[in-house]
Amino acid sequence: MPEILTLLLFSATLIVCVVCDFSILYALVFGFFLFFIYGILKKHKAKELLQASFRSMLTIKNILITFMLIGMITAVWRSGGTIAYIIYHSSRFFSPDIFYLVAFLLCCLMSVLTGTSFGSAATMGVICMMISNTLGLSPMICGGAILSGVLFGDRCSPMSTSAALVCQVTKSNYYSNIKPMIKTCIVPTVITCIAYLLLGMNNASDNAGSIELLEVFPECYNLNIAVLIPAALIIVLALFKVNVKIAMTVSIIAGVFVSLFLQKIELVELFRLLITGFKAENETLAVLMNGGGLVSMLKTSAIVCISSSYSGLFRVTGLLNGIRDILIKLSDKISFFGSVTLGSLLTSLVACNQTLAIMLTHQITNNLPEDASDEQKRDFAVILENTVVLIAPLIPWSVACATPLNSINAPDSSVFFAVYLYSVPVWNLLLHIIKSRKKEKVIK
Repeated sequence: MPEILTLLLFSATLIVCVVCDFSILYALVFGFFLFFIYGILKKHKAKELLQASFRSMLTIKNILITFMLIGMITAVWRSGGTIAYIIYHSSRFFSPDIFYLVAFLLCCLMSVLTGTSFGSAATMGVICMMISNTLGLSPMICGGAILSGVLFGDRCSPMSTSAALVCQVTKSNYYSNIKPMIKTCIVPTVITCIAYLLLGMNNASDNAGSIELLEVFPECYNLNIAVLIPAALIIVLALFKVNVKIAMTVSIIAGVFVSLFLQKIELVELFRLLITGFKAENETLAVLMNGGGLVSMLKTSAIVCISSSYSGLFRVTGLLNGIRDILIKLSDKISFFGSVTLGSLLTSLVACNQTLAIMLTHQITNNLPEDASDEQKRDFAVILENTVVLIAPLIPWSVACATPLNSINAPDSSVFFAVYLYSVPVWNLLLHIIKSRKKEKVIK
């Protein structure tokens, strides 16, 4: 089948780039030309394919705006002393033994409040990673705990765009979905908490060294409590269900004023750091705090732009139709949940972003009749929440993975320790397989 060969070739290119540490952009550009040539061989006109690609790229303008805000908010929270204040006054109270669990739970809370994994990673995630670095803990394990936490709300927060998209494509109601969503994640959440406790058991920290390292903050910043205003605004506005983009913009403006009047940063320098990121003169502070800015999000933005063009190409060429037929046949053997899980993995490998993966997974696994009941729609929505929403962030070249890890400066290998993202699909897959076998025995 040419469709399978085309997708395998693209997947192989992605894997080569990851293994050889090449930029994933090379594979994505290759993928665009590969899918474009496939369309030409299927007798589609080049103009038609280009127009479909361009229309798909226009749909992600809101995501690009979010990336810009993330770049700026991580810069001004660094320059204004917001992050420094939180780290300086909280690091002394966190035991290294439990910090992976603490990072997971704090990021869970922030993601439920804001409904965005990107915003949660850029705020609470950055703070947790810097505290972890100060305590001398593993950035790989802490990165996994943060990634797990910031995706927790993506699945179930009322403000989550992912949850809203799932409700939209399945034509289900969020408030009807919430009870089974909570029920299906209780055991995985407990498993995740136990895992991070166990992973932190052997942690040891040189407290004297950590305290000495923390002294760089009062030396380089004015740690007036007013520097917390940008962070407080994010939380307060989230509680009032203000759009996350507006909340981040307000926080950035507050961070600018804090940087100007409390940290005495010159206006020209402030504009520079919003673009290129915060760069401290003190070498010790630079190791802990440098980063952020619009430039830090350029690579991620390019990934989103290129990968989003695939949606139009897939729609026009019908490249995924063959996969749909295979998944329908497999659903009898591995359960419907299993076929959606497999479909989620395949779409996440080629979609490179969560939004497209959700849409494609729904497209190739939807077997509901036109007159499906509300219960059937709800069940399908919960299955999508338990599969593709959490599987997409496990793909290193997916924006859902790359953006949070890039924001917190964590290695790609952190995905191996994103326990929550594994445990939810695996636990629910086991339950569905057991349920399917019980039904078969009853029928027999």
